[in-house]
Amino acid sequence: MARLRVEGLPEGALEAAAVFHAKWLPKAIALLSPLSFRAEIGGGDSQQSTAPGASPHPNPSPEGEGLLTLIFPAADHRHTGWRLAAVQSLAREYTPARINAIASDDEAAISAALAYLEAADGVTGQYLPLDDAGAGTVV
Repeated sequence: MARLRVEGLPEGALEAAAVFHAKWLPKAIALLSPLSFRAEIGGGDSQQSTAPGASPHPNPSPEGEGLLTLIFPAADHRHTGWRLAAVQSLAREYTPARINAIASDDEAAISAALAYLEAADGVTGQYLPLDDAGAGTVV
């Protein structure tokens, strides 16, 4: 499972979205590129051929690989819309890879959510803000 910890976002939602799209989105896309993805799952040669009309995006392995989780810092409700839109857009674009996001400053909650997402084969395109007071509790 690939993880990208998003850090250093401004407090304002509009400004945070701009920084995410300029700085962090290219990093997420790089993690999802065919070469880095294949290397991450330990697959194949350095060249990937794509048949005409086929998606150039990677296929996840059946062992639960093909998962990218963005880890955002906790934020108020003003950040929910842009974060959800970003993760849903990535999930649609890079299907069949699974892309999700969580938001928390609580490491125990983050670990619990990561374990859940790794085991939840059908979950993709989700933004899960976690309740830091109750480790692992989705609000």
